[in-house]
Amino acid sequence: MPTAIVLMLLGAIGYAWWNAARAAAEQAEHLGREACRKAGVQWLDQTVHAHGLRLCRHENGHLGLERSFRFDYSVDGEDRRTGRMVLRGDRLVVFSGPPLPDGRTTH
Repeated sequence: MPTAIVLMLLGAIGYAWWNAARAAAEQAEHLGREACRKAGVQWLDQTVHAHGLRLCRHENGHLGLERSFRFDYSVDGEDRRTGRMVLRGDRLVVFSGPPLPDGRTTH
């Protein structure tokens, strides 16, 4: 009986971890698409790629996760450029990607 409880707890923790990772990836995808739309460039591959995960301290002092994502975009349809964003929890803290037509950055 205790083994079943431990397995259920591990399963719940694994599901929570997976669910948080999916939610962060979906938010990163939305932010990348929106940045490309505002800048008038083409979003490539229809997705973002997670490439970093680390522990960080949030503004309130609590420990949390910081996830880094990459995405690709094209200015003229023939080039491929890489954008980058970092989410700390559900908040965007770093963004580098397509500039707006007036030269400003998107975020």
